[in-house]
Amino acid sequence: MTTTQQPPPPPPQPPHGSTPSGAGHGPAGHGHSHSHGPAAPVSRHLRKVIAAILVPFSVAVVVGLVVLWPGGAPAHERTGVGFDRQTQQATVVGVEKVDCASVSAPGTAPSGDASQAAPSAGSSAERQASGTCGKASIRIDTGKDEGRTFTEVVQPDSPRQLREGQKVIVAYAPDAPKNLQYSVTDVNRKFPMALLAGIFALAVVVVGRLRGVMALVALAVSFLVLTLFILPAILQGSNPLVVAVIGASAIMLIALYMCHGLTARTSVAVLGTLVSLLLIGLLGSLFIGWAALTGNTDDSTGLIHGLYPHIDMSGLLLAGVIIGSLGVLDDVTVTQTSAVWELHEANPLMGWRGLYRAGIRIGRDHIASVVNTLVLAYAGAALPLLLLFSIAQSSVTDVANSELVAEEIVRTLVGSIGLVAAVPVTTALAALVVSADRPSGHKPAQSAPARGGRGRRRKR
Repeated sequence: MTTTQQPPPPPPQPPHGSTPSGAGHGPAGHGHSHSHGPAAPVSRHLRKVIAAILVPFSVAVVVGLVVLWPGGAPAHERTGVGFDRQTQQATVVGVEKVDCASVSAPGTAPSGDASQAAPSAGSSAERQASGTCGKASIRIDTGKDEGRTFTEVVQPDSPRQLREGQKVIVAYAPDAPKNLQYSVTDVNRKFPMALLAGIFALAVVVVGRLRGVMALVALAVSFLVLTLFILPAILQGSNPLVVAVIGASAIMLIALYMCHGLTARTSVAVLGTLVSLLLIGLLGSLFIGWAALTGNTDDSTGLIHGLYPHIDMSGLLLAGVIIGSLGVLDDVTVTQTSAVWELHEANPLMGWRGLYRAGIRIGRDHIASVVNTLVLAYAGAALPLLLLFSIAQSSVTDVANSELVAEEIVRTLVGSIGLVAAVPVTTALAALVVSADRPSGHKPAQSAPARGGRGRRRKR
């Protein structure tokens, strides 16, 4: 019979880097071998080379954390100015509409000070006196004065109008008269912010699954490093640049290895991130000093300098540049490393030059989108400041020369240079690692399956 003369079909050949069990699914299984499962391990020699670089670096980071770890929270007497005020939570229990002329509305000049009031303030007071103000009764919900109520007058043109049942934050001034010790400073936004954070966490877990859970854990660890190490260490007088480098390195190691596993692929991304961070630190230090940027440009930094004059504000600015660039750097380096690894899995015969050229083509698209994102992010944050300069009809050169805007320009350009450099650096490192990988005992058996695999892909 013809059926007895037909030779049996040859067994499917496993693709390069996959396990024999993965080849048992036939051609369909081969089609999924590059998209699922862990990356093929590199040789022991390359693992030793990578470990020889990263292990001392990790040890140095741990030693830095131990040496610079803050001994306790910095103590100081509250000034009652700006953010340095005692605050409590409160609730608006009622709002009564009254004539502004019948109450002492905040912002109106008392009769005894009428001669000192500017004409604009007087006209504003006249407008307020002719309108309808809100007289809010506010109950304090926390602190030693829990249950106490006070009243606050809300002007009709105030951007924040109070309503009954609203949760607010009140500031406490112990040296003021008793009827003026408390005042509303902001709205309590804790519930909507917590709800939004919960929606974000749910979306990450639903889409990312286990990777999403690990990403959330890494995010929590990053906040812990920031709040328990970086901020207290700077307040206690440690060099902001050194603290930022050690803290950012700790965040980088924890986040990358926790999210992507303890693999050679992740280690290459760590190396690329480290080189880019060093470049950002060097460029930032050079141009912040060259442009004479003090880092003390607004009320917040002025208050910090007043409370802690020993803090190097220009170093704090550079620390912010490094920490702010870290998150985007992680994305760039991980993406480029994964791209090179997948290219190698698709064509194991491709040399490091071919891998680099293919990876850099992917990286160029990434560069364009990431740099544009970073510039727009900084521009969006500084939009009110840019509007003020536009209202003043200042020239572009005058705006750029202002220290407020110059800080953002230096921050944006230094971070962008680091991001651009991360693409070729990480791509070259990844291409060299995967192309130099020659596991012992497997080289002769890899060429035939690779040719067969390519033939099967052409048929499909």
